[in-house]
Amino acid sequence: MRLEFRHVSKVFGSKAAVDNVSLSIEGAGFIGVIGRSGAGKSTLLRMINRLGDASSGQILFDDADILALSGRDKRDWQARCAMVFQQFNLVPRMDVASNVLHGLLGRRSTLSTLFNLWSEADIRRALGILDRLGIAEQAAKRAEALSGGQQQRVAIARALMQDPAIILADEPIASLDPMNAQVVMDALKRIQVEDGRMVIANLHTLDTARRYCDRVIGMRDGRVVFDGRPDQLTTGVARDIYGADASFSEAATSTEIGALGDDQEYAAAMLGD
Repeated sequence: MRLEFRHVSKVFGSKAAVDNVSLSIEGAGFIGVIGRSGAGKSTLLRMINRLGDASSGQILFDDADILALSGRDKRDWQARCAMVFQQFNLVPRMDVASNVLHGLLGRRSTLSTLFNLWSEADIRRALGILDRLGIAEQAAKRAEALSGGQQQRVAIARALMQDPAIILADEPIASLDPMNAQVVMDALKRIQVEDGRMVIANLHTLDTARRYCDRVIGMRDGRVVFDGRPDQLTTGVARDIYGADASFSEAATSTEIGALGDDQEYAAAMLGD
């Protein structure tokens, strides 16, 4: 399992949201991507999942260029590369189990999707994943009735329903309180270790990156300015990533870094922010 970026750029007008990024990620591991809002983190993840296309370069997974995929091949790739968003992206009025089962939509016929038909095996699997994440008792409740931390675990369960090789998590804890943030990060780390999956997460604090990640990639102005182990995140490195005007405590604890959400990098790039 190898994910490789070769001179990848994404340009909006005259602004490069991602600027000539080359890096390689091999095997199962927990990879954290850090940096200020607008650094290019979300744009990077969206290109991996093909929610956005690159302006130039290649992104290879096991030597296949995923940027060249189209049609069914592209949908198959998106099933292998699950996405977890900051704002959960659940169907609020739908029950939790059905939200999890929607992880299979890309693999089902239009007719079965239209009538919400699920096999017994699929239902049992969804309930098993919810049990693994400690929220099986919430299966019959509407998603909107759950806490933020519980909803994010439902979103993770939906991603697991896809049985992906890679899980991408775009600021998964930015909108959560510290207790729920820890529960969600513990769940993602446990999944990565127990299942042998590759997890790539955009994170907004250095403390979180140090605690959970095997490798940290720091981005600034669309470029990779750090790529190394969590224990190499010194004060000087933090200032390289977040800017000379940012204090170490700001880089370590500020929720401003990631709280604007996954669409804000696009807006920032187009506005030249």
